[in-house]
Amino acid sequence: MRAAVFNEPGPASTVFQIVDRDLPLTGAGEVRVRIVLSAVNPTDTGTRAGRGVPDGVAPPRVPNQDGVGVVDAIGEGVTDLEPGDRVWVWDAGFGRADGTAQEYVVLPRRQVVWMPDDVDLTVGAGLGIPALTAHRCLTVAADGPQRLGPGALDGRTVLVAGGAGAVGNAAIQLAKWSGATVLATVSSKEKADLALSAGADAVINYRDEDVAARIRELSETGPHLVVEVDTANLDLDLDVIAPGGHIAIYVAGRFSVPSFKAMMKNATLNFVLTYTTTRQEKANAVAAVAEAVNAGAFRVGEEAGLPIIRFPLDRIAEAHEAVENHAVGKVVVEVTAA
Repeated sequence: MRAAVFNEPGPASTVFQIVDRDLPLTGAGEVRVRIVLSAVNPTDTGTRAGRGVPDGVAPPRVPNQDGVGVVDAIGEGVTDLEPGDRVWVWDAGFGRADGTAQEYVVLPRRQVVWMPDDVDLTVGAGLGIPALTAHRCLTVAADGPQRLGPGALDGRTVLVAGGAGAVGNAAIQLAKWSGATVLATVSSKEKADLALSAGADAVINYRDEDVAARIRELSETGPHLVVEVDTANLDLDLDVIAPGGHIAIYVAGRFSVPSFKAMMKNATLNFVLTYTTTRQEKANAVAAVAEAVNAGAFRVGEEAGLPIIRFPLDRIAEAHEAVENHAVGKVVVEVTAA
């Protein structure tokens, strides 16, 4: 089988090789998936560059955590999947050397999620890290639901910073599916159109609007939950957040906290990394995301606010560079034919 491999960390243009490997065998409780689309996330490019989430695994490695494809073989004890089933996978390359940028990957059953035949495979490629991160951000509040679903966020207002990004898009869709009123911030009209296509009730362009004033116009209480992509926004978040509100931060970096503002609002700051959530938190996220997908409530493509940007496996270096250059949309690598 063909696989993309990097033998040492470094620039995408120099470290990737396309190699032939033996077909991996399934063990008990495992599933072998033929990967159709392998998704690229910022943490994937970080791992390849040598600055990713530490997981104790050294190169050589096959990159990319997320993907979608078809069950090819099942191991002993797997009774609820069969060859030919369409599935999406998550965290394929975390704590393992083999991610999804190869024709076949073997994973534990819990990391392989069934998908209906009438759901386009590109939807599955848009899940994994972005959707599971968004779910955790929307459920991290101590007084909130542990699992999203219709009605779970009724009466709540959610502010999504960066509503045109992959996590932002997922947060908008999952929050709306769960009954929230969703506000989003963006940096351009084009991104505003994407966030509106995802389902946001209102979108604020922070480059030419007074964000705080606009949020106060749109929400009497202010947002109860903030899904935050940039810690530089903390002052703004604490200005507009509802008393007792929660800010979920899913980006890394050093920053100072305007603590008195946070104290005045009795606000909480929560830090989210989907890889290291608890087993139950991950199970809740996977189940809720699968339910949303199966119900037709989670979409991808330009019409859903998340353009799909495709590269063949031979051009995986360009796919990684596109993510590093902040491509707007979901970057996927075409590994095998659908």
